[in-house]
Amino acid sequence: MGRNGAVARAILALCLFALSACTTQTVAEEDPLVVFLVRHAEKTRGGSDPELTPAGRDRAAALARYLGDSGLQFVHTSDYVRTRETAAPVAAKLGLSVELYDPRDLPALIERVRSAGGRHLVVGHSNTTPEAVELLGGEASGIAESEYDRLYIIVRRRNGEVSTVLVRYGAP
Repeated sequence: MGRNGAVARAILALCLFALSACTTQTVAEEDPLVVFLVRHAEKTRGGSDPELTPAGRDRAAALARYLGDSGLQFVHTSDYVRTRETAAPVAAKLGLSVELYDPRDLPALIERVRSAGGRHLVVGHSNTTPEAVELLGGEASGIAESEYDRLYIIVRRRNGEVSTVLVRYGAP
């Protein structure tokens, strides 16, 4: 793991530690909503529904390592090969099923996430991931077509306070 990967893991560990300090109560209503959002990993060129490249599969494996201790309870992806393949290692590692969502109806996904509470991974696209972050009340900027390493962490407390953390994961 390179320096950037070590820094990203340290930041993620710090965020998860801070979250655990905020959630000392066992009552679900007191726990914050935590949503991890990523764009799918690197995809092959061509075709209407491309799969991941070898670099993309490596990035998906890195995501599973990073989120392995995050307490994830839900995994959501759009119904494309590249998003399902990005989410698969995390879901397999944690024994979670993958819930599909319609990327053309992000408000419905966000409503499901908010209603369920807990900790979620949302795997989307360069155009949907920043929009989903903003619908959750977080801050995001556009994702370049060649950019695959953003991991947004949105923490929404029950009092409505929202925090956004952006880390980079996997190879640059």
